[in-house]
Amino acid sequence: MKLRFCHFALLIAVAFAVDTATAQTTKWKEMHKVKRKETIFGIARDNGITIDELMDANPEMRQPGYELKKGDFIFIPYPKDTATANAAVQAPVVEAAPGKRKSEDMSRRAIKVGVMLPLHNINGDGRRMAEYYRGVLMACDSLRQDGISTDIHAWNVPEEADIRKTLKDKDAAECDLIIGPLYSKQVRALSDFAAEHGIKVLIPFSINAPEVETNPCLFQVYQNDADYNDAVIGRFLEKFAGYHAVFIDCNDTTSKKGNFTFGLRRRMETMGRNYSITNLKSSEGNFAKAFSSSMPNVVILNTGRSPELNIAFAKLNNLSMNNPDLSVTLFGYTEWMMYTKYNLDNYYKYNVYIPAAFYTNPLSSKTARIEQKYRWNFHEDMLQALPRFAITGFDHAYYFIKGLHLYGGRFAGARGSVGYAPIQTPLHFERAGSGGYHNRSILFVHYTPEHRVETINF
Repeated sequence: MKLRFCHFALLIAVAFAVDTATAQTTKWKEMHKVKRKETIFGIARDNGITIDELMDANPEMRQPGYELKKGDFIFIPYPKDTATANAAVQAPVVEAAPGKRKSEDMSRRAIKVGVMLPLHNINGDGRRMAEYYRGVLMACDSLRQDGISTDIHAWNVPEEADIRKTLKDKDAAECDLIIGPLYSKQVRALSDFAAEHGIKVLIPFSINAPEVETNPCLFQVYQNDADYNDAVIGRFLEKFAGYHAVFIDCNDTTSKKGNFTFGLRRRMETMGRNYSITNLKSSEGNFAKAFSSSMPNVVILNTGRSPELNIAFAKLNNLSMNNPDLSVTLFGYTEWMMYTKYNLDNYYKYNVYIPAAFYTNPLSSKTARIEQKYRWNFHEDMLQALPRFAITGFDHAYYFIKGLHLYGGRFAGARGSVGYAPIQTPLHFERAGSGGYHNRSILFVHYTPEHRVETINF
């Protein structure tokens, strides 16, 4: 199923025409009776106007505490940018040879974006991707304020779908960028289609996509575990040179962190760097013997689970009380960000570093702003999940659409090329051989003893 949206605050290929002479003499196009569950965002989207245009026609919407209610009558104005939107639709296209990307300057027209993800309310995948897509729409709204227009098409592509049927839609071949898919089995068909039509594909989540190694059209955001662990190990060894490493066995038979801790220990051994190993079940005396009194200590657990982390904090608190001069830093895992609410004081106390591919600072004004806009547009809060999917969609779409606007088909996602400071998800891509591009961005989230949270980007 294809969903075509002429949505809020976007200069897109509109699905209706407005007589401009009439628009000059009439303040609004029609009166609209509000239906159950309709939102300001949805009404603006469905009528091809911006939220500001809708509110200008209905000033009461700007009053504090205003609520849109079923049965209300509101004015639907003519879109102010009809002429601009139509000009974008009619912009001349430079034809290219089959299989090659059209070469016109994308800064002079709307950028055509396709979203091919499960967009439904049937299961968690659909709900998460629907929220991600909402973030894409919000990014397009923000980009319009910078004069960047977009033409968005969205297709519901659930797990059981044959994406080849979706790709037969004539609008698919016109895209400059396709965001998707979510499932590994759908990558090959989309990869072949993108290569044939010269379309850039942003694969937003962690799936197996060997086609990235051979297809220069593909951009994969999430790194596989082996590459990610290798990158984190390298940054760890740089950051904690001069530290004594203490590995704590947490007796968690379900843990998958052994690949990281084993790889880190092997690298340390080849570099001639010493470390010690202890156990959560060790006696206080044996536990203390694993720590250095002459060097700062960095502690690594072999699990990301909360129960073992709590026990480790209890052991470290007792150790610090009996050895107040010991210097202890704790190096964790992305999952630990979910436990911040309960462990923040210990994170500060033990100078915790958490490696991650994303970080949402709940105290940031940028985070508060996007959460507020999401709530206002969609009448609900974002899902309580990490990453925050709407913010992920916002960051991805803003970065890529602006990159295409600046560089056209030459955009390669290099560090610093877009000039965008992400809210949650840093991106910088590097070429995978002669193929596509992998995101190589990682960061360390640092909880300082001065009760600050800082991010170190690599």
